[in-house]
Amino acid sequence: MALSRLSSSASGSNLLKPLTSALSLRRSFSAAADDSTPITIETSLPFTSHVCDVPSRTVETSPKELMKFFRDMALMRRMEIAADSLYKSKLIRGFCHLYDGQEAVAIGMEAAITKKDCIITAYRDHCTFLGRGGTLLQVFSELMGRQGGCSKGKGGSMHFYKKDSGFYGGHGIVGAQVPLGCGLAFAQKYSKDETVTFALYGDGAANQGQLFEALNISALWDLPAILVCENNHYGMGTAEWRAAKSPAYYKRGDYVPGLKVDGMDVFAVKQACKFAKEHALKNGPIILEMDTYRYHGHSMSDPGSTYRTRDEISGVRQERDPIERIRKLIFAHDIATEKELKDIEKEMRKEVDEAIAQAKESPMPDPSELFTNVYVKGYGVESYGPDRKEVRAVLP
Repeated sequence: MALSRLSSSASGSNLLKPLTSALSLRRSFSAAADDSTPITIETSLPFTSHVCDVPSRTVETSPKELMKFFRDMALMRRMEIAADSLYKSKLIRGFCHLYDGQEAVAIGMEAAITKKDCIITAYRDHCTFLGRGGTLLQVFSELMGRQGGCSKGKGGSMHFYKKDSGFYGGHGIVGAQVPLGCGLAFAQKYSKDETVTFALYGDGAANQGQLFEALNISALWDLPAILVCENNHYGMGTAEWRAAKSPAYYKRGDYVPGLKVDGMDVFAVKQACKFAKEHALKNGPIILEMDTYRYHGHSMSDPGSTYRTRDEISGVRQERDPIERIRKLIFAHDIATEKELKDIEKEMRKEVDEAIAQAKESPMPDPSELFTNVYVKGYGVESYGPDRKEVRAVLP
């Protein structure tokens, strides 16, 4: 199976290595949540570069950040597992692509940037939206097609959106978000606001011609565009080595620098994204290949076990799971006990359950919503029949 062809990070059992700490005695759990005492750690694996320097493996964190990472990733994991159940109960319809396993990419990226920076991604977008400041209620309302959703129930799983926090969506057309992301980077350079755009895509989109066209013009114009390949090693049910002659996606930019990153290590992601932002603002585009893994199938219609073995999936869970890595770091630095972390996970489950209950109370969109957001304001008129059953759009 494809696992034998993954990078050494997939088979290695190295954990994030603690180097130094000012902590000697375990503090109370509540104090740890606000403790910014520096802790220095080392990323699980070295970075691999293409025509650029590599970031340092040494990363500074704190008990506060470690606890936040654990809490945020535990919440994302619980949210996606709940979405699985809702889909099987037919409360979520249509397509639904889950992100469990890949949480470190969303969390590490957010830790390195601000909400003024832009993110645009494909259709595996629930956790990216949550990381940008979206709420559980908005997530589940959108998934169930309710008015309270972030796209008013009209986008569904693949089309989350939060412009006020620089999140320009979930996109259903494979690779189409990359040129849009480069367009956002053009606007940022034009405005001279010292921000960047992260355009995320999967290994299944890495051979798209539009990606290379957008990358070429971004390089010509030195746009602050960071192309992030979330390489979970399967494009739908096709292993990367069957689809790409060169699956070293961080090198595929040729004249554009690239970095390969352990995408299951939240600190490696944070360090790489910080490095990439600094590079993009000075020199133009860069590619980040995040070596990651999804536990679910491609979508809810894919059992995910016909093209890979269950042993492969359980092996990644045991050796590389991003939440378990943070859990072990917390224990190594005596920041919290096993019971305290279990209590956090119970709290996350409760938050998710409460959000689902509220989302079920949100009404379905009015039929008239079929004709909103079609025309630019002022260029289209929505017309309704007297019985409100006949709905049509009229051009001026």
